[in-house]
Amino acid sequence: MSIPHLIMNASGVVQVVMLLLLIASVLSWVVVFQRSFVMRRARKAHRAFEDRFWSGVDLNELYRETPVDQETQGAEHLFRSGFREFNRLMPKTRSPQAILDGVQRSMRVAWSREEERLNLHLVFLATVASASPYIGLFGTVWGIMGSFQSLSMAQQATLATVAPWIAEALVATAMGLFAAIPAVIFYNRLSAESSRMLGKYEDFAEEFHSILHRNLQGRPDAGAA
Repeated sequence: MSIPHLIMNASGVVQVVMLLLLIASVLSWVVVFQRSFVMRRARKAHRAFEDRFWSGVDLNELYRETPVDQETQGAEHLFRSGFREFNRLMPKTRSPQAILDGVQRSMRVAWSREEERLNLHLVFLATVASASPYIGLFGTVWGIMGSFQSLSMAQQATLATVAPWIAEALVATAMGLFAAIPAVIFYNRLSAESSRMLGKYEDFAEEFHSILHRNLQGRPDAGAA
């Protein structure tokens, strides 16, 4: 009645269910560790860039610090996208509103890409969290059906007749919960962390937009349309 013995002697359908749940559990833990690393790196990069941004450095100098071919992330990605559009539109139009609208659109696209990057694979965790109990329940139902079949063919109904079937059914249920519980916990945690980071990016974009707005108001031709 040991768990390895029950797994090895379970019916084929229940073994397939257990294998699916094991694979889902392993993959969900891979996603958890990978996403946790991404979130930790995003927090560190955001703090470092904000410290540099608010240190009083010239925006043109800050923009030139990162090579063009180097990939950026987080608030730095929003800054580079917005400031690139700002520099592109400045010689082409005298309308501050047109420039600010272009900057805002560019930062909105960058923000959407950051949202996609931070939420990558979180849907898989949500799927494991919601589907694993039902997959385990299917294995449980199948095991109970097997126990009733054994009971119907037995000359004398004893606990030894149905115990293996019921035990393997309960193992399937336990594996479903084993896969689902960590997935739902870390999905909620990582989703909340992603929302906090995206909120910080949005706040930075608003502050950066305000800085550019003040700079444009100081232009000699700011009132020109």
